[in-house]
Amino acid sequence: MYHRDLDVWKKSIELVKEIYAITANFPNSELYGLVNQIRRSAVSIPSSLAEGSARFSDNETLRFIDISLGSLAELETQSIIACELG
Repeated sequence: MYHRDLDVWKKSIELVKEIYAITANFPNSELYGLVNQIRRSAVSIPSSLAEGSARFSDNETLRFIDISLGSLAELETQSIIACELG
């Protein structure tokens, strides 16, 4: 399975681009705090999907899908924090 053929990978790349555009408007004081964390979580999603699709066993592939889901949960949490902080 090639990761570039996966719809979920393509959508996660779009999500990364949206996250970068949104966080570009955050205050400079958050550049090394929340912005960095949000961007890292977002980038981790397609990266983990790509790494998992390159594995040769289903168990390893599933492990990286789980990691990707964890990164998505992190991103959701950080987005909620950002919204609540204004």
